[in-house]
Amino acid sequence: MKLKYKASERSQMLKYHIQTSGRSLHAQEIGFNDIRTTLQALYAIYDNCNSLHTNAYDEAITTPTEESVRRAMAIQLIINRELGLAKNENPLQGAFIIEELTDLVEEAVLLEFDRLTERGGVLGAMETMYQRGKIQEESLYYEQLKHTGELPIIGVNTFLSDDGSPTVTPGEVIRATEEEKGAQIGALAAFQGRGGEAAVRALAGLQDTAVQNGNLFAALMEAVKVCSLGQVTGALFAVGAVSAEYMRARRGRESFNQFLY
Repeated sequence: MKLKYKASERSQMLKYHIQTSGRSLHAQEIGFNDIRTTLQALYAIYDNCNSLHTNAYDEAITTPTEESVRRAMAIQLIINRELGLAKNENPLQGAFIIEELTDLVEEAVLLEFDRLTERGGVLGAMETMYQRGKIQEESLYYEQLKHTGELPIIGVNTFLSDDGSPTVTPGEVIRATEEEKGAQIGALAAFQGRGGEAAVRALAGLQDTAVQNGNLFAALMEAVKVCSLGQVTGALFAVGAVSAEYMRARRGRESFNQFLY
C-alpha cells in the first residue's frame, strides 16, 4: 500500500484477519477437516494475525453444530494456551521456505494489482466480471486436480478407507424452522422501525461519504448502529449505480448532477 499507492500512515493501519480455508473442507472423512484447519491456524497465528476464524469440520455439509463449533474454537485455544510457540512473534521468520513463499505470494499479489489497474481498477474489472471469472477458473482448476488425483487429498482421492471413504451425510441437516424464520423477520422489522430519522441520516451520510471517496469504514460503523445490513447495502448499491452512470456520462460529457439529484 505504501510503495504502490503512496498510502498515508493512517491508511496502512489495518486489522489482519484470517479465515481458514473453506475449500479444504471435504464431505469425505470430515473428521480430517479439523486437522487441516489446525495446520492452517498455525500458519495464521505464526504470521501474527490479529483475529482468526477457524472453520468447523462439518461446514462442508451443514450449518455447524454446537459441538463442531466448540472443536473449532478449541483449535485456537490449544495453540495459544498449550502449544507455547505462539508466544514468540513470527517464529518461522528467516526460514528459507517461508521467505521464498512470501516473495512468491507478494509477486503474485502485485501482478494481480496490475491486472486490476489495466481494467480500470476494482470497479472497472467488476464491469467485465473479471474477479468472478478468476474465482470460477480457480475453482474449476482445483476440482480438476482433485478429480485426477494430481492434488492428493487424504481420505478423498488417496489413502481411502476400506469402505472407500464415502461422503458423510448428517442425520439431520440443520435448517431454521418457520417459527425461527418468522422471529428473525420480526426482529429485523422492529430494528428498522426503531431507526427512524437516525437511520435516514446515517444512510444519507454513508452515501455522501461514498460519493466523496471518504472513509467508508467510519461511516459504516455509525450506520450499523441504527441500520440493517440490507439498508446499508441498498444505500451503497444506489451510489454504485449512480457512479456507473457517472462514468458513462463523463465519457459522453454529460452532467453528473442529473444522475445524482
